[in-house]
Amino acid sequence: MSANSLPWFRYHPDPVASGSVRESADTCACCNRRTGWVYTATFYTAQDVDGPVCPWCIADGSAAERFDGEFTDAYGLDGVSVETLVEVTRRTPGFHAWQDPHWLVHCNDAAAFIGEVGHTELAAHPEALDRLRLDLRMSGWHDASQLEDFLTRLGQAASAMLFRCTICGTHLAYADAS
Repeated sequence: MSANSLPWFRYHPDPVASGSVRESADTCACCNRRTGWVYTATFYTAQDVDGPVCPWCIADGSAAERFDGEFTDAYGLDGVSVETLVEVTRRTPGFHAWQDPHWLVHCNDAAAFIGEVGHTELAAHPEALDRLRLDLRMSGWHDASQLEDFLTRLGQAASAMLFRCTICGTHLAYADAS
């Protein structure tokens, strides 16, 4: 199976680029097939899963069902429909983060995860940078010069998780630091 034949995920359109899915000869712990691709990010389950799962078992929901798990926590998904909540948590690849990853919402829908970015990539989306700056001020960053220093260092000791609204195309981000 090639990357072109990977299942499409509305809320994580390029899981290979984000590092959540990679080529592998491993057997999927859910379907017991060697698809050529495995999932590499978080999977929250109380069960012991003996090996990785493939993107197809994520897309059709069989991995989440079989192992009673979720690929993303529901934190941050306030206001989305139950169908969207299930789609993001149980049928969409999660992503790697230093802190617990969470999904962003815009226009009452989950946004699409684009990837982990530094300041240069984030600056290409000024609406995301401005919103992140506002969110950080609201969370306690009162010194403007320290805040700007932190933002310009994104990609070093911290990163931004970049999302795009699936409805209007607005970019959003949150900071992820160790």
